[in-house]
Amino acid sequence: MAPIKLDDRDIKILAILSREGRISKSELAKRVNLSATPCWERLSRLEKAGIISGYQASIELRHIAPQVTVFVMAELDNHRAATFQAFEQAVAHYDEILSCWALGGGFDYLMQIVTRDIDSYQRLIDDLLARRAGLARYFTYIVTKPVKQSATPPFDILMGLDPETD
Repeated sequence: MAPIKLDDRDIKILAILSREGRISKSELAKRVNLSATPCWERLSRLEKAGIISGYQASIELRHIAPQVTVFVMAELDNHRAATFQAFEQAVAHYDEILSCWALGGGFDYLMQIVTRDIDSYQRLIDDLLARRAGLARYFTYIVTKPVKQSATPPFDILMGLDPETD
């Protein structure tokens, strides 16, 4: 499917929503210099095209419960399609695995895991190994301190726009 054609106002709508998901539609329209109906139509078009896939709150887990974030580099025991499918199906089973990316290069997958503590992380890995989902080796990287985290994509860079003219 070809990418949808976006103009500067569409990009601005996306940038604002990625930072302020709870903004009212009237405030959004004002900020992108449109009346409410055309802004709503653009928003609806972006949602229907799948560009806007949802609206979420950013939660500070440290205020709720103890937790640890772990990144895991995973290497599969072979590179057959069935092994990749089995691993991906197994990973989908765990809510603690927030993200899993297939990689090109030395490792096969990178996973982001958030769980209560190191013991619960190890139980997850042990369970994943017991499923015989093709995991040959894994390398664990424990996050000691978040340094930068952003849910806002660099729209200007991705779209080849000059941020100085905004």
